Amino acid sequence: MSLTRRTFVKKSMAVLGMASTFAISGTQSSGQILGANERLRVGVVGINGRGQSHIKEFGSMKDAEVTFLIDVDSKLHGPVAAKVERDHGNKPICVQDVRKALDDKNLDAISIATCNHTHSLFTIWACQAGKDVYVEKPCSHNIFEGRKCVEAAEKYKRIVQHGTQQRSSAQRFLNLAALKSGKYGTLKIAKGYCCKPRWSIGFKPEETPPETLNWDIWLGPAPLQPFHRNLVHYNWHWFWDTGCGDIGNQGVHEIDVCRWMTEQTLPKNVVAFGARYVNEPEKEFKDQGQTPNQQLCLYDYGNVKLLFETRGLVKPKTTWEPIVDVELYTDQGMIRGSEFFPYDSAKEKIKLEAEYEKPEGSVFTNFVRCVRNRDRSQLRADILEAHLSAAHCHLGNISYRLGETASLDSIKSAFGDNPIVQKALGNVVKNTTDALPNLTAPEFILGQELTFDPVKEQFINNSAANTLLTRDYRKPYVVPETV
Repeated sequence: MSLTRRTFVKKSMAVLGMASTFAISGTQSSGQILGANERLRVGVVGINGRGQSHIKEFGSMKDAEVTFLIDVDSKLHGPVAAKVERDHGNKPICVQDVRKALDDKNLDAISIATCNHTHSLFTIWACQAGKDVYVEKPCSHNIFEGRKCVEAAEKYKRIVQHGTQQRSSAQRFLNLAALKSGKYGTLKIAKGYCCKPRWSIGFKPEETPPETLNWDIWLGPAPLQPFHRNLVHYNWHWFWDTGCGDIGNQGVHEIDVCRWMTEQTLPKNVVAFGARYVNEPEKEFKDQGQTPNQQLCLYDYGNVKLLFETRGLVKPKTTWEPIVDVELYTDQGMIRGSEFFPYDSAKEKIKLEAEYEKPEGSVFTNFVRCVRNRDRSQLRADILEAHLSAAHCHLGNISYRLGETASLDSIKSAFGDNPIVQKALGNVVKNTTDALPNLTAPEFILGQELTFDPVKEQFINNSAANTLLTRDYRKPYVVPETV
C-alpha cells in the first residue's frame, strides 16, 4: 500500500527512535606495517553492482582477503557470502551496519561501493577507527565533506585510495608525458565526455521499504523520506539527495584525467547549462529523476580551461553515438588516445611519442601495496586528488542548480566565443532536439556564472552558492566540522 509522506515520516520516526548511536571505538588495528605473510583483511561496503568487482579484486589477491560483507540489504548477504567462500576459500562475516565492522580489531581496511551520499561519512568513520580505505568515485557528495576526508586521512595517517582507475592507465601516463614534452604544443582546453544512454527511469510509487533493507542506514545523511524503487539499487544517481548526476557518476573519471593533464587544482570560474529531458511525452518529457542528463560545464583556471560534456540521449534510441573519452586541445592540435591530430589539414594524424614509466598494476593492487608499506606518496589516486576532481562535479552542479531558463543566445554568450566550447554547446542542444522531435521549444537552464576561491574553497560574494558547498546532515549521520 502506498504511504503518504507525512504517514511515512511519522511511522519511520517511531521505528527509528532507536536510531543507531553506535560509537566508533578507534581500534587502530591497522596502524602497523603488515608482516610479509599477513593478509590484508578487507570489508567491502555495498556488495551489489560495483561492490562485486571490489570483492573479486581483493579476493583474488594472494596478500588480501574479504573478511566482511557489509550491506544494508540483508537479502544479499547469503548469496554473496557463499560466492566468496566458493571462489576465494574463506567465509566472510555479514553485517548491515558498517560501524559494527569498523569496531572489529581484526579488520584492516574497508572498500566502499555504496551510494555517493555515504562515501565521505564512511571514509571518515573508517579513518577514525584506524582503518585504511578504498572509496569509489566520487569520494564526496559535496565539497565540504570531500575536504573533511582529506583532513581525516592526514590526522589519522590513513591510506585512502580513490576509484579513479585511469590513474593506473599507461595511455594516460603517455598523454601526460606527451604534453610535458612540448612537442605537441601548449594545452589550452582539456575536454571530457560522458555520453551514455540515460533515458527515462519513469515514476515509482512510494511504498514500505522491504523488511530486509535497513532504510535508516541507507538514507544515512540524507533527509528522512519515503522509499521508492527508483532509489534502490541504481537510480539514486539521478536524485540530488543521494547522487550527483552522470557528471559525478561516470564523468568524474574523465574530469579526473582532464584535471590531471592541466596540472591544476580548482578553477577560478565555473558556468554550466543543461536540462533533463527523457522519452516520456505523456509526462511532458519528464521522469522522476532530478539531475540533468544533458549538461555542459566550463571551468576556467586562467591559462587553461576544462570542458565537460554530458549527454544521455544517445543510442540505442537515437543515432547519436555514446562516447566516454578525453580530448586534449593544444595550440597545435588535438590529442585523443595515443594519437595527435594537427590543426594543419595538410598534416596527417601521428602516433604520440614520449618517454614515460609505465604504471604497474591496478589502483586496487597499488592500494594494497601502499597499505603494506604505509607510504601515502605512492598512491595513484590519493584522497586529495580525489577531492579536487570530485569538487569539479559539485561546482558544475551548483552552477546548474542556481540557474534559470535562458535563451540560446544568452547561453552562447555566457560560454564565450571559443569554437571548441561553442561546438560542444551546439552538440548538447542539437542532440536534445534530434532525440525528442515532438518536444516543442525545449528550455535549457543557464547556470550562474560563479567565481571561486581555489584556496579557501569558497565562492566569492555568493551566499546561495556557498550554502550548496555542504548539506543539512541527518543525525547521527553527520560529517563533522572537526574530524
